[in-house]
Amino acid sequence: MNPRAGMLIATGALVAGTVTVLPASAEPRPEPRPEPTVRPIAPLAWTACATPAYPRLQCATLKVPLNHDDPAGRSITLALTRVARTAKAPKDYQGPLLVNPGGPGGSGRMMAGFVAASLPSKVAARYDVIGFDPRGVGRSEPALDCKAGHFDPVRPDSVPIGAAGERRGVERAQAFAEACGKKHGDVLPYIDTVSTARDMEAIRVALGAPELNYLGYSYGTYLGAVYARLYPERVRRFALDSVVNPQGVWYEDNIAQDYAFDSRHKDFMAWIARRDTTYGLGTDPAAVESAWYRMREALRSSPAGGKVGPAELEDTFLPGGYYNGYWPKLAAAFSAYVNDKDPAPLTKAYEAYGASDATAVNGYSVYTSVQCRDAKWPRDWNVWRKDNWDVHLKAPFSTWNNAWYNAPCAFWPVDSLTPPDVSNDQVPPVLILQATDDAATPYEGGVALHRMVEGSSLVVEEGGGNHGVALSGNACLDEHLAAYLDTGRVPRGDGGSEADAVCAALPEPEPEPEPKPVKSATSRSGAATGGTVLHGLLGHGG
Repeated sequence: MNPRAGMLIATGALVAGTVTVLPASAEPRPEPRPEPTVRPIAPLAWTACATPAYPRLQCATLKVPLNHDDPAGRSITLALTRVARTAKAPKDYQGPLLVNPGGPGGSGRMMAGFVAASLPSKVAARYDVIGFDPRGVGRSEPALDCKAGHFDPVRPDSVPIGAAGERRGVERAQAFAEACGKKHGDVLPYIDTVSTARDMEAIRVALGAPELNYLGYSYGTYLGAVYARLYPERVRRFALDSVVNPQGVWYEDNIAQDYAFDSRHKDFMAWIARRDTTYGLGTDPAAVESAWYRMREALRSSPAGGKVGPAELEDTFLPGGYYNGYWPKLAAAFSAYVNDKDPAPLTKAYEAYGASDATAVNGYSVYTSVQCRDAKWPRDWNVWRKDNWDVHLKAPFSTWNNAWYNAPCAFWPVDSLTPPDVSNDQVPPVLILQATDDAATPYEGGVALHRMVEGSSLVVEEGGGNHGVALSGNACLDEHLAAYLDTGRVPRGDGGSEADAVCAALPEPEPEPEPKPVKSATSRSGAATGGTVLHGLLGHGG
């Protein structure tokens, strides 16, 4: 799903079906990788790089092998940040807390400041909070930038109209994949989750820490799970928020998102219907939804402001699937277009939530590079066509938009890897936090990982539909996270349900000026700025 929509920030019904977890014996379990045999690592040289929001932020760089299996070969550079502990007594020091906002493709440098400022001061004081731009991202070098202008408006309608419309989409996806291969072909074989997990281990070594603590959101949950499988003896406290289903990496996970985002969009339409006196779009959710699709159709022939066609409309409303704090502004723009024939608020909403920038180009380049390399995708376009039309008939909101966001993987110039099995019975208790109606990483993913990681604890936000739920204003969830980071204790259920603890969701927003985002993010799913979610999981159009 589009990480850029969650980067702006980070379903009403769950995807049908049950989670089936293969027994650990179903496939051979690879041995954990040894410590990377990198060149001798000098102590990190931290320098001040304060921002107005984060005055204690420090920066450093770390060289790591491009290919960890060839430590004497070419190096690349990772950009790191730190908010240093303030606790003075050695007994109070908990070690480094590495943080990741998701994506893949999300910049994590500013996340160190956010986490240090958001945790209770007595907890944050005991950690060195470490952010980093993963390989290929942001300030790390080289930073990927496959094809500028890929998301410039007005794009073709994401729902292909006939053979010609489909051909335009395929050619656009092929052009992006080819541009990545021509520009970055020397590094694409090493832009993947396992390589990034091994970078995390190199960061631990450079920090001189015997073990690693970690807080990861969205795609960052999968990255953390992979690290824990490779280096279980290095895991101390791992908190994973809004969990990627490791059994669906990545084609199946994107299909699951299509259903979940459509359901969450219906939740939004029902929210509008309950507020007809404000928005004047009717009291029947189905009628409101029909009006939204009529708006979409009208934009095909007459894009709002010359920028917002059907594809851009989906880009604009997709962040509402990550964070319902955007609903009032999006509903107001929808109402103005339908009732007042005024496209200006819709154009403004697109510029705020859907438009791409240079950061998004980098994020999308890394997103495709990681997802296309991590796991096998259909190389026969006929498979994509059939699957996406089948899903679109049931979940039309963003299925084809998501398909085109991921379509370069059908033509990727580098062969795909086999994802590691992240089942784990060798780590201390892992804390999993998951909202039941999360669209970007549906609830089943949290349940699946909970079953796969022995001794893990699942804390559920019942009825919550936002993505990236910790440190977003829910005191119950935040207390569980703070207690875990402070003491290592996790809640334990009575065995009557999957959840070990349940927190009530925050109240729905009301029609009023949009609240200020509570998190800083990096770009439009996973993967844009401002919102409650730091970074979405997958890609909508990524």
